Amino acid sequence: MRISGFASGMDIDSMVRDLMKAESIPLQNMQKEKQELEWKRDDYRSINTLLLDFKDSLLNMRMTTAYRSRQVTSSNEDFITAIASSAANQTSYTISKVGQLATASTKVNNGSISDPNKEVDTSKGLYGQTGNFADNPLQENVWKQGIIEKKDLTADSLNQDLSLNTGLKVEEDMKAISIKVNGKGFEVLTEKPAEGVKLADNQVVVDKSSGDLTFAEGVIQKGTKISAEYIVESKTESRTVPEGGKTLQLSAGSIAVNDSFNLIIDEKNYKISDSTGNENEYNLKNSENGDVIGVINTETGKITFNDAVEKETNVQATYQQNYTHFSLNAHTEDGKQFGDFIVAGNESINQVVSEVNKANIGVSMLYDSFKDQFTLRTTETGNFVGNKEGEPRKDQIETNGTLINELFRFGGVEETGGQNATFTINGLDTERYSNTFDIEGVTFTLKQTFDSTSDTDADQPVSLNISNNSEEVFDNIKEFVETYNTLIDAINDKVTETFYRDYDPLTDDQREGLTDKQQEDWEERAKSGLLRNDAILRDVLSSMRTGFYSPVNNDQSSSGSFNQLAAIGITTTKDYMSGGKLEINEAKLKEAIEQDPDAVENLFRGGSDSDTYGEKGIARRLTDTVDAAMNKIYERAGRASYSNHQFTLGRNLDDMDKQIERFEDRLTQIEDRYWKQFTAMEQAIAKYNNQASYMMQQFGGMQ
Repeated sequence: MRISGFASGMDIDSMVRDLMKAESIPLQNMQKEKQELEWKRDDYRSINTLLLDFKDSLLNMRMTTAYRSRQVTSSNEDFITAIASSAANQTSYTISKVGQLATASTKVNNGSISDPNKEVDTSKGLYGQTGNFADNPLQENVWKQGIIEKKDLTADSLNQDLSLNTGLKVEEDMKAISIKVNGKGFEVLTEKPAEGVKLADNQVVVDKSSGDLTFAEGVIQKGTKISAEYIVESKTESRTVPEGGKTLQLSAGSIAVNDSFNLIIDEKNYKISDSTGNENEYNLKNSENGDVIGVINTETGKITFNDAVEKETNVQATYQQNYTHFSLNAHTEDGKQFGDFIVAGNESINQVVSEVNKANIGVSMLYDSFKDQFTLRTTETGNFVGNKEGEPRKDQIETNGTLINELFRFGGVEETGGQNATFTINGLDTERYSNTFDIEGVTFTLKQTFDSTSDTDADQPVSLNISNNSEEVFDNIKEFVETYNTLIDAINDKVTETFYRDYDPLTDDQREGLTDKQQEDWEERAKSGLLRNDAILRDVLSSMRTGFYSPVNNDQSSSGSFNQLAAIGITTTKDYMSGGKLEINEAKLKEAIEQDPDAVENLFRGGSDSDTYGEKGIARRLTDTVDAAMNKIYERAGRASYSNHQFTLGRNLDDMDKQIERFEDRLTQIEDRYWKQFTAMEQAIAKYNNQASYMMQQFGGMQ
């Protein structure tokens, strides 16, 4: 219990507070020391950030691309342009003829797909519009009945045996199977190859009876993803209609109107009956008494009952759907690509086009509403089936299936295009699949045909000269020097920064007496000079200057005589206070790059992988210096992801926290002691006051 001045009349609270201020001075000093440690840690880390940025510049300077920037000049850019990489040699090419440009293979379907008196709606289901397509005697073979199933598998091990493991409707429609491995379509075979013949890496055998999948050895790895689409006979699903419910949605659309459909409600069977007269809508009739319970929209698979159910009701539905399928294969630079597509009757033309275009099989599909026609086009140019002049043409785009060949009218269509670019370069007749191609690090682009070899042609051969882009190399070196100077400025500022001994970190009490601006100015001086003459920073400055100015001994690999920066016009500034910043004699540097770019490159990169300091290029020396400095700073100040025990200043901060905690406990004990003493004093004074009052009463009574 604390008694504050009740008997003595003294302000005990103020007295204890003043006494504790004096006792707390060591604690304030500890808190200031802790703040300085945190500031010093942050200063080190800011330097390390600059060193990391500079290291990125060094990495660029160690790449050949910084010194081998090539430029190409074409004598006729209307005919041919080119771009050279750093790997290109400084040479020239002459193209005297471009016989033909590379083209993509194209198939345009055989006329309008719609009936002359009707129109196909590209946003509506295909099955419901069968009568809107142009008359074709084979249309009746387009649609079949079954259920489209999908299954995704992931292999757990190498060459794992995998199976679809369901009742495939394989005997009737084995071709309606799509197998993709890691998103790539595979050719589906129904029988294993003859003995001695191996499966190709893009083939899969599907067993007709078991649904087992067989791939070539090594195709299935652990984690391989297989997606499959195939046909089963029918589907049975159970649904619950809640009390008061009036609708039921089946999971599939384009429901087949045939005897396979059966709806069981309260042990009664209902079949699809006659049409209601509305589009795609049919009555659901009890097979025994003929009662109609509701209707079904076969396009969407939605059932609507005549009356809401009076209680929660279980419904079982068995049915088939209308489907079709087609395959679309393409020959590409990576070999033959396979695309198998199973299409539900309620899917639209827009959906089919979208599925083809995202299948990544090397073919794009387009439907043009104005012409009411389709086109197919390979996504690559070139001849990948070996078509030769005078020989029967082989199609690079293969279409199979009544939907694409009959409804979409691609059957028997003649393919156009699909030819290689042919040209004559430096006297050599050659070909390429594309009009843009690489030769020895130079990317050529053929724009139009010409022939300078013909006596009747006025065309001139196109010359392309590859030379070093000296201006870009100069800019790279200049940017590097500027980055270095920025780093030197920052480090030099820290090691020469003024240290203000009279400015310690502010305490909370001190802050109360200062304005925000005064606090900011005070703190700026308190932070100043914490890394003044720091040994790590002094060492990195010295090591970098040494790395720049020490000769690079790579004469055996360099035809030039540039073994020091001064030889190419890069020297230290005359201002000795700048800490070793560099300046560039631009004319001399450009002359050196023009005169011997390899020698300039070797000066920075070094001519060998030797660990001998003299044979290391400047960029490699500086990288070693920066790495060593960053590691030292990490040891002292850590990084944001480190815990305190991993670096020196962090351990110092932990020790300081423990000291502060112990001293705060001690201050609590001292404060408690003061209060006990003052409380005892108050109690004694109160006791004596009581005694004095008693005595006064006694003396008064004697009168």
